[in-house]
Amino acid sequence: MRAGSALSVAVLALALAAPVAAQSPYAPQATPAAGISTCPGGVCQAGALEGFFEALAATEAGQRERPVHILQIGDSHTAGDRITGALRARLQGRFGNGGRGVLPPGIPYDGYGPLQVQVEARDWTMTQEPLVAAGGYSRVGVGLAGVQAIRFGVDPSLVLTPEPGSQPQVLGLCGRAGPGGGAIRYRTPDGEGEAGFVAPGPGPVCREIDLPTAAGRIDLSPVGTGVPLYDLWLATGGPGVIVSNLGVVGATLRDLAVRDEAVTATELAYWRPQLIVLAFGTNEGFDDALDRSAYEALLRGQVARMQRLAPAASLLLAGAPDALRSGAGGGCSADGLRRPPPSLAVVRDVQRRVAADMGVAFWDWHGRMGGDCSADGLALMSAPYMRADRVHFTSVGADWIGGVFAADLTAAFDDWKSGTGRAD
Repeated sequence: MRAGSALSVAVLALALAAPVAAQSPYAPQATPAAGISTCPGGVCQAGALEGFFEALAATEAGQRERPVHILQIGDSHTAGDRITGALRARLQGRFGNGGRGVLPPGIPYDGYGPLQVQVEARDWTMTQEPLVAAGGYSRVGVGLAGVQAIRFGVDPSLVLTPEPGSQPQVLGLCGRAGPGGGAIRYRTPDGEGEAGFVAPGPGPVCREIDLPTAAGRIDLSPVGTGVPLYDLWLATGGPGVIVSNLGVVGATLRDLAVRDEAVTATELAYWRPQLIVLAFGTNEGFDDALDRSAYEALLRGQVARMQRLAPAASLLLAGAPDALRSGAGGGCSADGLRRPPPSLAVVRDVQRRVAADMGVAFWDWHGRMGGDCSADGLALMSAPYMRADRVHFTSVGADWIGGVFAADLTAAFDDWKSGTGRAD
């Protein structure tokens, strides 16, 4: 027998002698139940959402023509649009799709991938304002999307491709106008035009364009030197729900505090949100030098500011979620090496007390995800709901917790509508 034949026989004999792996039937991972909260149904002071609930009720009854706009402002949990995307999908599934809402006017960071719309920039570079240090000052000309500047190249364009069902018939552009203001050209498959930003004096202005038909694609390009844009707005032109996410990776409440007052006021007046969600706290929680009194004063100031600039909007504070710091001996994690940073509980306590004292709603994110050290348990699931850093959610985890938030809001709405809702 040749050597090659002998080797083949030996390999075949080993294969036949090897144990056969037992078949394991597919079993889907069980979705974790929402954690226990000290807030009824996860939402404290649900009565503070009455204006928002009235708008939802009018939409459900077919008595409202404008969309119900939810604006969430926050850090990376908001910037990623996975949690807000789950909220958007569930509310639009019940109340109708009012459009995609507010977007930064460009690509704010590598890996940016908003849901419901694809954004492609060509020779169009957007930079975000740097994060604010403790002694921050007001950033002139910087709105809620945190845009520092837009640079146009040789042949610049910004291409927006909404997904089916979300095609806008209304395009909004907010930017800086003035005597020498420029223009932005827009093109859709059914037409084109220009939005001009010439005004008697310099300042923020929002322009709204009614498109000829629901657009499956919008190409934007500057005319001449272009316009310093603050944000974009996409709406279907009818009723339904819009959920806008304006988040900046690494942001704290200080970054909201330094946004230009004139720009912020102009944006909020144009967007007309029915609900503003402030979703900060994680990054403050990792600051071991956090001053409780200073943080409370800052939070009270920003709640009052939102109430002043958007008086028709309900306001909700999303309490800081659970998150763990690595390298802490004797921690609560399975390996004993992770624990929540001490300031995180301080932030959460201040948020809850300020919400109750100022009469705004509070969502117990920490409790609904499972409480202390739940980030570790969610990270150790067979299909993890938290990333290895025990701070950020995976896509499946974000969809889950965003769904919990949506369920808590709609349950509170249904309680209010039936007359059983609480105003505590």
